[in-house]
Amino acid sequence: MGHGAESSGVARQGASRREFLSLGGTVAAASALAGVALPPVHAGEDNTLRLALIGCGGRGGGAAVNAFNAPGGPVKLHAMADIFQRRLDGCYNHFSKQHAERVDVPAERRFAGFDAYKKAIDCLRPGDIALLTGYTAWRVSQLEYAVSKGVHVFMEKPFAVDAPAVRRMIAAGEAAEKKNLKVACGVMCRHSQARQELIARIRDGALGQVLLSRAYRMHGGGRLGRRPADQNELLWQIAHRTEFLWASGSLFDELTIHQIDEVCWLKDAWPVEAHGIGGRAPNNNCVGQGLDSYAIEYTFADGTKSAVVARYINGCHNDFATYVHGTKCAAQFSGNVHAPTVLTYKDQRMTRDNIDWRAGKEPHGPHQAQWNVLMDAIRKDKPMNEARRAAHSQLASIMGRAAVHMGKTITWDQAMASKFQFCANIDALTESSPPPVKADAEGRYPVPVPGTWTEI
Repeated sequence: MGHGAESSGVARQGASRREFLSLGGTVAAASALAGVALPPVHAGEDNTLRLALIGCGGRGGGAAVNAFNAPGGPVKLHAMADIFQRRLDGCYNHFSKQHAERVDVPAERRFAGFDAYKKAIDCLRPGDIALLTGYTAWRVSQLEYAVSKGVHVFMEKPFAVDAPAVRRMIAAGEAAEKKNLKVACGVMCRHSQARQELIARIRDGALGQVLLSRAYRMHGGGRLGRRPADQNELLWQIAHRTEFLWASGSLFDELTIHQIDEVCWLKDAWPVEAHGIGGRAPNNNCVGQGLDSYAIEYTFADGTKSAVVARYINGCHNDFATYVHGTKCAAQFSGNVHAPTVLTYKDQRMTRDNIDWRAGKEPHGPHQAQWNVLMDAIRKDKPMNEARRAAHSQLASIMGRAAVHMGKTITWDQAMASKFQFCANIDALTESSPPPVKADAEGRYPVPVPGTWTEI
């Protein structure tokens, strides 16, 4: 979840999930799933929590290290899964060298393939933890399966690619709550102490009435070239998921859900409608489906606005921050690469010499803070279920993306009720399945055209 893209095919300006937080370093529908409540920690001889890592990229590696470093008791990596054997092997080799004392994953508990996540979760005991950090298209299926097996869940963003998957996520979260399972979701800045301080000040009236928030995710990007003729097309699309709407929802969803979650948190509400514009630069020869520019205006029930801007073009002005304006003064809510750059100004002038208050240094980054809360909730049986809130943030992202792609104003109610699916048979895909989208004769995939495109 770092600065820049987080998948192959896109230029990366920062390490993927901080390259396991530092590659080589040690670390500073619902009724069917419902069941009986679980104890805070599984029954057994000791209180070691077992982890199943589902998705072995940088995000998954970083999340596992956060779990290792959370206080409260021992944790061990017990099973691993990924669609791709090479990613599985690379992740295992890293962990076996850098965190050997926390890894107990023999070959028989390392699984590759489309059903690998089930095999890895089956290795856990009720009360253990599944880390769902792989490919977005399967995130909700994996959540449902983990809940059915009675295990706690950490799942990365984005959480769903379309509205039907969002509704499944909400239902699975409700089932988890009935089972007393904890669910943490990867919009981790909600656990930032500095941001929580500013939220408290805003709720106490320090900014006056909040009229506008502005969030930016603007940095360089890469362009996906044509698929090599000797590569399986479905697997190739999955490997380059951010360029395919069915696999990830788009690079916009992968990255900008953080900024969208922040503006909704600032307002303490969900938008009632969205409209926006976007496009591609004239020299963009990418064969994938995504755009390289998005500008969305969200409207809330009281008529106030949030502006979210994303751009992935090299050589341009960059910004990675969230700002908020009230009737009394303005504030900065978030800084570069999720930095806790949190401060208020004396008025609307956002200059260094006009700062009125600045949040203190945080004891932990938001990634670690979230895991500390999750592990404490599991071990002490405290409430923690972020599924519904995260699903709503995802829906806000989907409605904004759809507004740009379709060239229309999209309401919250339209988005929530939508039956549109990018891939209706996602759970039936195998390596030999045809890909959900096909390239044209030049190797290019369909790109949203406002006025004619549909995804709501």
